[in-house]
Amino acid sequence: MNIRMLENNEQPPMELLLLADPSEKLIQAYLYRGQCYVAGWEKEMIGVYVLLPTRPDTVELVNVAVDPSYQGQGIGKKLVLHALQTARQLGYATIEVGTGSTGANQLMLYQKCGFRMTGIDRDFFIRHYDEEIMENGMRLYDMVRLSQDL
Repeated sequence: MNIRMLENNEQPPMELLLLADPSEKLIQAYLYRGQCYVAGWEKEMIGVYVLLPTRPDTVELVNVAVDPSYQGQGIGKKLVLHALQTARQLGYATIEVGTGSTGANQLMLYQKCGFRMTGIDRDFFIRHYDEEIMENGMRLYDMVRLSQDL
């Protein structure tokens, strides 16, 4: 498996992106402003993430997603570690990530990769999404924010 930046002439893997974010409108907005990276073999894309510059010297890791048939094999961790390495190479000083407060596996993944919690954005998913988002059998309201110095 290799991880690479999506080529300009390639379509982003929307099915994968929608696994981590149900709003195609929001996905299109951050794809326009960020850099999309894909994991897979040749033409088969099984994972994705986006690096989105937010402030001077700061980048946000958004939309880390792995095809469900490949989950549980360490691919998500490889994507996050690749994002950290890429952000360092691009000269960023800080990387941030946000995830749903009910996503225990995602929170553990980011913490295993060196992220530390910095806050909670209360009602984030109520403000930014028209439809309810359910995760692990619970309605998602809040986003947990994490960051790491590079």
